[in-house]
Amino acid sequence: MRWQGQTLDEEQVDALPGLARLNTLIRSVRTPEFAGITFHEVAAKSALNRQQPGSSVPFGWTINPYRGCSHACVYCFARSTHTYLDLDAGRDFDSQVIVKVNVAEVLRRELARPSWKRDHVALGTNTDPYQRAEGRYQLMPGIIAALADAGTPFSILTKGTLLRRDLPLLVDAATSVDVSLAMSIAVYDDELQQSVEPGTPTATARLATVTAAAEAGFSVGVFLMPLLPYLTDGEEQLDAALARVADAGASSVSYSALHLRPGVKEWFAQWLARERPALVPKYRALYGDGAYAPRSYRDSLAARIKPLIRKHGLARHEDDPMSRLATRDENGQWRGAGAGAEAGAGPGAGAGVARDAASRGPRSRSQWEAATLF
Repeated sequence: MRWQGQTLDEEQVDALPGLARLNTLIRSVRTPEFAGITFHEVAAKSALNRQQPGSSVPFGWTINPYRGCSHACVYCFARSTHTYLDLDAGRDFDSQVIVKVNVAEVLRRELARPSWKRDHVALGTNTDPYQRAEGRYQLMPGIIAALADAGTPFSILTKGTLLRRDLPLLVDAATSVDVSLAMSIAVYDDELQQSVEPGTPTATARLATVTAAAEAGFSVGVFLMPLLPYLTDGEEQLDAALARVADAGASSVSYSALHLRPGVKEWFAQWLARERPALVPKYRALYGDGAYAPRSYRDSLAARIKPLIRKHGLARHEDDPMSRLATRDENGQWRGAGAGAEAGAGPGAGAGVARDAASRGPRSRSQWEAATLF
């Protein structure tokens, strides 16, 4: 039994009401190794998530072994998904992590069904499968083995250096199925990275993981997502970042500007007001009326970064394995993994959030200020 003697009774007064209603909740766990984080172990009823036509996620199938993420990225697109369990999109998303402890066993049963067509399966489209909890729960080895044994191609997008642990398994899997890997590295300044992504490995550590995966024989893409206006989008910053990506042995780069859906927008706005207050008026001008930066900004960003991507030999090609990972381009359009036209509301790098009702029409300044936004 995991972390014997360190369990919490889910009926305690501090139990989370949304989780308490789940008949699949096994127990809630805290441990000094993960100070400030509670893990809620659940017995998953299903492992494969089928995406319907018109879904915000342009993959046919996804697997999310965790909900919530200790990476604590203040801009994370998936924050609002926590509200489905009566958890908030801010601190709870960072500290209340749902763990599907039986996900590999359930996956094997689902893949064994005669109806399974061995469609591509994406991991890392919602929360990171290689966040720190994976070091303890070790769900990914079973998932990788189940997919490979069933002849099912898959892709992984992560910020976690724990990917290196599973490289031998991934190499073995790649002998029988198509395996695509990508590393998300958005911030290359260590001080800023620790502020905006406090639970993630450093850019240096992630680049070393790119190198290790490339040396293992994989064509590894890097997601330069999201680019933060006035923080990481300067031409010199982009040039330096892309040089490091190329030196690490990455095959290609995808990029997009920051987008902020409701739930994420409030949390990011609090961080900005606290850590970079001088930028609040500029962000209000960019995002005050919606989730996306205006077209003029996106065009300017494209003009800066596209020549640099070509300069460093990181342009994507038709046969680049990274093309199997769906991304949004600088105009918010889906690319890769069979992506078509702009989808409805739904996660960013790897499975971006589309415009939703809150981003379609303008709001007054007083409305935004009342909501503690920009």
